[in-house]
Amino acid sequence: MRRVLERPAPSATVPLAAPSRLSGVATMFGSGLSNQTGAAVGSLAFPVLGPLGVVAVRQYVAALVLVAVGRPRPRDFTWQQWWPVLLLAMVFGTMNLTLYTAIDRVGLGLAVTLEFLGPLAVALTAARRRLDAGCAVLAAAGVVVLMRPQPSTDYAGMALGLVAAGCWASYILLNRVVGRRIPGAQGPAAAACVSALTFLPVGIVVAVRHPPTAGAVLCAVAAGVLSSAVPYLADLLTLRRIPAQTFGLFMSVNPVLASVVGWVVLGQGLGAPEWAGIAAVVAANTLSIAARAG
Repeated sequence: MRRVLERPAPSATVPLAAPSRLSGVATMFGSGLSNQTGAAVGSLAFPVLGPLGVVAVRQYVAALVLVAVGRPRPRDFTWQQWWPVLLLAMVFGTMNLTLYTAIDRVGLGLAVTLEFLGPLAVALTAARRRLDAGCAVLAAAGVVVLMRPQPSTDYAGMALGLVAAGCWASYILLNRVVGRRIPGAQGPAAAACVSALTFLPVGIVVAVRHPPTAGAVLCAVAAGVLSSAVPYLADLLTLRRIPAQTFGLFMSVNPVLASVVGWVVLGQGLGAPEWAGIAAVVAANTLSIAARAG
């Protein structure tokens, strides 16, 4: 579950010792590696469960983790609190489903890179500086390289990656609304529960039509733990050790981690043009976040 990070006020910042920073960076790296490894492991279950079945299991795991942390009290919610929660639940499920389907079609590295255009778009929408315009052009150039016409180009997979990006952008904006209306992590926890309930009949249908093997279920559960539980808890620990802007900068490296994990775990090699496109998107994210932090 991704969270919107706000930079603390200068008066609230406290100098951090070098060991604490190193610990935070190590935790951050572990979080990103866990997230991408979870997606790769989950994709191993695609032949049995399909992306839909894997996402259903991931939603169940995410709900269990967030309910344990957020402890929502939905009976106390008003309609003004419920409607953004319901929208967040819809976006959360759609985001994961389109991402995992894109992974199945175009590979982990390209799918995650396209998805990262979502938070970049949110950041650049409110920007007014020339550097921000340059970041947008750089990211667009990266996408053009990634989506260049080839005999083997899977445009449906690319489109799904872009839909996942739009969902992530919506997720960020809705999280801000939910955060203003519902205290703590109750809102995201409630949204995760609604999303899990929505996928419950989906999981039943998948299990009936395609009886899962123990290995496939284990891979799907591992995807939920590695891509939801571990990153969420690691992020909470990381933000106590490093500045929020450093966290944001490191998040930009995730497409590279995804590409490496996809190559090592799934054998999904990338050519020089794909690496150039990924580098352009990563650079655009990094420059955008660094400019805002400065």
